[in-house]
Amino acid sequence: MAQWTSAVGAAQLARLLHSQQDRPAGPGTRRPPAYRALADGIRLLVLEGRVPVAARLPAERELALALSVSRTTVAAAYEALRTEGFLESRRGAGSWTAVPAGNPVPARGLEPLPPEALGSMIDLGCAALPAPEPWLTRAVQGALEELPPYAHTHGDYPAGLPALRSMIADRYTARGIPTMPEQIMVTTGAMGAIDAICHLFGGRGERIAVESPSYANILQLMREAGARLVPVAMAAGLGGWDMDRWRQVLREAAPRIAYVVADFHNPTGALAAEDQRRRLVDAARSAGTVLVADETMSELWLDPDVEMPRAVCAFDPAGSTVITVGSASKAFWAGMRIGWVRAAPDVIRSLVAARAYADLGTPVLEQLAVNWLFGTGGWEQAVEMRRAQARQNRDELVAAVRRELPDWEFEVPRGGLTLWVRTGGLSGSRLAEAGERVGVRVPSGPRFGVDGAFEGYVRLPFTVGGPVAEEAATRLSAAAHLVRTGATTGTETPRTFVA
Repeated sequence: MAQWTSAVGAAQLARLLHSQQDRPAGPGTRRPPAYRALADGIRLLVLEGRVPVAARLPAERELALALSVSRTTVAAAYEALRTEGFLESRRGAGSWTAVPAGNPVPARGLEPLPPEALGSMIDLGCAALPAPEPWLTRAVQGALEELPPYAHTHGDYPAGLPALRSMIADRYTARGIPTMPEQIMVTTGAMGAIDAICHLFGGRGERIAVESPSYANILQLMREAGARLVPVAMAAGLGGWDMDRWRQVLREAAPRIAYVVADFHNPTGALAAEDQRRRLVDAARSAGTVLVADETMSELWLDPDVEMPRAVCAFDPAGSTVITVGSASKAFWAGMRIGWVRAAPDVIRSLVAARAYADLGTPVLEQLAVNWLFGTGGWEQAVEMRRAQARQNRDELVAAVRRELPDWEFEVPRGGLTLWVRTGGLSGSRLAEAGERVGVRVPSGPRFGVDGAFEGYVRLPFTVGGPVAEEAATRLSAAAHLVRTGATTGTETPRTFVA
């Protein structure tokens, strides 16, 4: 029996491999043999999770035709991958991807670095800051005081605690968007909210329009739900949405869902203008598309003079077109897995009914903690601490990257937690691999795109500052040097760094 569980076509693999190509090499750059370059390219795709483990690869002749190389080149590349443990083969069953014994299975999303690796590795993969104390402790203490009445119940609240639903609804109303508790469902983080929405509206094979680039973990969630992703390019720089492209995609592709991050977009940091929000809601309504607006970054403006546009749902107050997702994870702490959905009451009822087959409800104690923060003013003070820390980290990281990597290009966002960086023509995938060898973990651009897009980018989060940011930039510079000089083999030993 074959040991592969999926297959990668020759045209698809060729497209992914072509996306890795760097700009022309400079003097002194070592060019590997063609078979070695091909083997390295496939290995990178496996390590990045862009080609799954246990995926059947095309036959040698098929891939040779797709790449316009000799069959001998493909055969030699496959043999090199087998020797290194990245490929297994069986006569009559073909060849399929693998990982060498002892290596972790790669993920296609962004997963946190294990705590035991933090001594030698600077983690720029996860855009999350430590908890803003003392507010986490105070919130948990406040929740414990409110817990006893709930402890005498079954503890399952599929729509969320009534007190928290009312509090969230009141917060929308205070923003000028009249909202009833019946329009709110509390979820286990924003990911839980979007997963529920995708299962309700986006069945297997349904089209979902997404910004290009977009948040890696959401893209992977949608892929695993069987969605057909339709990328819509962002406007240049920090210009927000390209409305001509959005209107064209909504009109011609008729996606069932469109997912957008209007406020300090992840990964670019763009802030969509109010007129863009109004026009996108109108276009989605005309196309019959459900517009999912992710507000998880909406309170993370970093510059004091930023004027925040009205929320996307302000242009659809009844919730018939726009479903809004919010969360405590980015603005407060990633360990506080509380999210929420704002939508029309009938949509909320459908989401709640479907929840019986998922997680039944969200932890009561964490809901009480967030409710305490909202009700006491602790939320505003904690978020202000978060803004101050992110602002300082942003400024120090930007200064360090500009000093160590002057040919890297980016625009500094005025909010959010991420910097979207063009890497001077270098492959983001190869930089990510080289970074692991020199002690800095950075996600490559293709994780945020569809079908190999954004190979020339990496995402840098505002999670480190001061000496750690300087050391991270130094290590990124070392990784860039390895990529420029073609040093694709060997191991660098990162030195231990203590913040």
